[in-house]
Order: sequence, then structure tokens, then C-alpha cells
Amino acid sequence: MALIANAHRDPKKRCSFKPRDFDPFARRSRPVKVGIGVLKDVFLKGNRR
Repeated sequence: MALIANAHRDPKKRCSFKPRDFDPFARRSRPVKVGIGVLKDVFLKGNRR
């Protein structure tokens, strides 16, 4: 599937596919869940030094 997907992709918009991209049994890392307070601190206050 990676060969077919790479043949039809736009090279300017995306990097090449790997066979592991199509492995349905591969374990993918889950996103880290954080509270809204942490997101407010990061995006509203920022890192002011």
C-alpha cells in the first residue's frame, strides 16, 4: 500500500509514506491529556523571560 500511496501523493505537500503507516496492529502513542489550566498558561501567558 505504501508503494501505491507514494505513487499518487503530491511530493510538495507530504513526505513519503512508510509501510508502518499502514500497519493496523501497530501501537500508536496516545496524546497526553492536560487540563484547561495548563493550556491557558501556555497560550495566554506564554514564556516571558
